[in-house]
Amino acid sequence: MHKARLEAFSDGVIAIIITIMVLELKVPHVTTFEGLRPLVPVLLSYVLSFVFIGIYWNNHHHLLQAAQRVNGSILWANLHLLFWLSLIPFGTAWMGENRFAAVPVALYGGLLLMCGVAYTILSRVLIAHHGPTSALAQAVGKDTKGRASLVIYAAAVPLAFLSPGVSCALYVLVAILWLIPDRRIEKSLA
Repeated sequence: MHKARLEAFSDGVIAIIITIMVLELKVPHVTTFEGLRPLVPVLLSYVLSFVFIGIYWNNHHHLLQAAQRVNGSILWANLHLLFWLSLIPFGTAWMGENRFAAVPVALYGGLLLMCGVAYTILSRVLIAHHGPTSALAQAVGKDTKGRASLVIYAAAVPLAFLSPGVSCALYVLVAILWLIPDRRIEKSLA
């Protein structure tokens, strides 16, 4: 199967996820900067989630750029990733509106962990379909950064019950790790 429909569908879903997140931002009924103060946690959680969705979109694009074709397993693995990404707006809103309380921060981390697991599954299914000697397999390699991200998420979730701030700092750390675009696939295709 060709990959164009998968890419177009995924791009559309990710665009809707971002739209849902921005629609969750409530406009204050006060016309001063002081009126924005209660919204700071909501805005911070939105920015963090926007960055994460952007990172997933960017890496998903690169992953599929290296893919030549898709099959049914890949379609389902992609839907699995989109499912977890689609829950990010809920986690974002709950965490921001409750000022980074322990349970919402832990749930948010659980969602990030599941997104990471789903992305790993998608990449492994793509590699299995294209073969261990494919450009995709060579580019992904051991995926040290991906594995490290999963470990950090897994540690941050229970840590949220002790210190939500430390868990949020770990989420930011993972985002910083991924903000620099992963050039492995681009280099492999060049």
